[in-house]
Parts: sequence; structure tokens; C-alpha cells
Amino acid sequence: MNDAVDRPLQGIRVLDLTRLLPGPVATMHLADMGAEVIKIEDPGLGDYARTMGHVRKEVSQFFVAVNRGKQGMRLDLKDAVQRETFLKMVETADVVVESFRPGVMDKLGVGWETLRNRNPRLVMCAISGYGKDGPFAQLAGHDINYIGIAGMLEQNVGPDGIPALPNLQVGDLLGGAQAAVQGILAALVGAKAGGKGRLVDVSMTDAVFAHNIMPLVAVNNFGRSAQPGRDLLTGGVPCYNVYRTADARFMAVGALELKFWESCCDVLERPDLKVRHWSLGQEVGGADAMAVKAELDAIFAKQTLAAWTDRFARADCCVTPILRADEAVAHPLFQARGMVARKEHPSEGEYWSTGPAVRFHG
Repeated sequence: MNDAVDRPLQGIRVLDLTRLLPGPVATMHLADMGAEVIKIEDPGLGDYARTMGHVRKEVSQFFVAVNRGKQGMRLDLKDAVQRETFLKMVETADVVVESFRPGVMDKLGVGWETLRNRNPRLVMCAISGYGKDGPFAQLAGHDINYIGIAGMLEQNVGPDGIPALPNLQVGDLLGGAQAAVQGILAALVGAKAGGKGRLVDVSMTDAVFAHNIMPLVAVNNFGRSAQPGRDLLTGGVPCYNVYRTADARFMAVGALELKFWESCCDVLERPDLKVRHWSLGQEVGGADAMAVKAELDAIFAKQTLAAWTDRFARADCCVTPILRADEAVAHPLFQARGMVARKEHPSEGEYWSTGPAVRFHG
């Protein structure tokens, strides 16, 4: 990683009260952009992520992965003296991020009204499953619940028709972390321009729902979402699909545009398939689309992942191998971009770390 990369949030101080995944990832992104992030945990168990998954020594890799670049301290906000310590810190902070259920911060004596009285320019971000108001505000939930209610999981089906759980937590990371970063940055700009802080209310479910574009388009067009696995981007066309190779691996074919599909057909030595494309009238999810997919299933099954990767490397048509995470770590793309590096953690020893998701250059 090049430490000389521009970090535009230098000078911004963030107090992080969050736990587990969404909030810690959001504040990690802020730290990557140069903010000073102080992670505040209670004196007992602290962040539950410390003991989730495999713990090699003192703390889990999960905790290490989402808390890089932060300072740490312990405070018991139920204790009057320690609560006052936190409130003093708020006076010089720019951002406070929390992920308790709505109302918990008020019960602890550190709710929004109290904090903004201490610091009128403060940006406070509250990340919750369903937002600070509404009928689900006090309900517990996890990623599977948020993406289920928002209409996303119903479309993410396997060949057996059962919704498949993605190992990228869409609700937590898109709905929680990214939406929080977006809201915090907007509120910081507003505070700088007008001197007024804001409460940023992030509902993970709302954010998933707002980004569930293709199913919502289908509802507007046809009154309901497409049959799972049969929409344009979920398996309904052969030019945008996944195919099993001879060694039981998979290739990702993303030849959505006609020019890419034509090049893909050349590599597959099937120029006759060029005219069987959705942009030329092929029905998405229809019989012809499924027939062409079946033909490609048979073609890809004849060679290994390595063989197909080599053949498509010479053609610019959006066809790539589907890699395991350990293969992605070693891939030249991420190595060249400095996205992965071996690091050392005082309790965990050596581990792989990713680089920042966004970079800035002056």
C-alpha cells in the first residue's frame, strides 16, 4: 500500500460505538480516507466480533478485518464519570457512529439531543435494521432478514429454486456500511457549509430496498418481479450467466452487449449463436434463451477453468473465471493495485489485509 495516497478526511475525528459488521466497516472506510477513528467498547465483552468465528490467539480475524486503522479504548457509558469522559470527547469530535436499537443512546444519556447540545456541528449516524421509527423500529434482525423483506433474497435463487444466502452481506454492507458512509460524508459537507450538525438515520432494510432496482423495474413493467433465475441479470439470458467447467469450476459470462456476445461466440467457435441475443429480440427467460444456455453448458463442460481462462484472456468480451477468495488474494489484478498485503496483528500474528475500497489522488 502506498502511504502517500491522498486521504481527504485527515483532521476529521470519529467516535465509533458500533459492533459486529455494518458500523465497523463504515468507520473503517472513514479511517481509510484519513479520519481519526476511536473505537469505544464497553469494559466487558466489548465488540461481539472479537469472539466470532475462529479465534487464533486473543481476537478473531473477523474483528481484525473490519477494524484496521482505528484507535481503541474502553468506556462504560452507564457509569456517570465515564459517560462524562465520552461527552467531553464529543465536544471535539466531528462524527459519532452508533448501531444500537433506536432509543438505547437516549437511555444511556448520550442521545442526539444531548450530543448536539455539547457540539452543534456534530454529525451523528445511527445504523439500525429498520430505521429509528416505523412499525419495525424495535425489532431485532440480521442481514438475512433485511434482504428478505426488501425483496432481494427472493431473486437470489439456486438451481433448486431455494434462495441462496450470499456470502457478501448485502444488507449489512450495502445497506449499513455504504449508506452510512454516504450519509456521514453528506452531513459533514453540510456542517462545513452551514455550521449545523445532523442526525443521519440509516435503515439497512430501506437501503437494500432502494437499491433493488431490477426487481422494482419489473414490478413497474409487469406488476411483479420476474421469476427467480429468469430475469436479465439473474440467469434469464445465456450471455449473462455462469457455466460449469470440466473440473467442476465455473466461468462468469457477462457478454451483455451484442458486441461482447459476438466476440464470445467467436471464442466458443459458435458464430451461429451470434444472432440469438436478447438485444435482437430473444425473450429474456424464454425457450430460446434457455436452449442456448443449454448449448453453452455443454460447451463449457468440455474444458477446464484454466483452459477457458487462457482462451478468453485474449478476447475482450467480459468472460472471466469465478475465483475462490484465496485465488483472488493471489491474483495479479489485486497484487498490482496493492489491494492485498501481508500484515502483522499484535494478537493474531500474520494475516492478509485488503487495501481501501476508494483511493484519492491529488
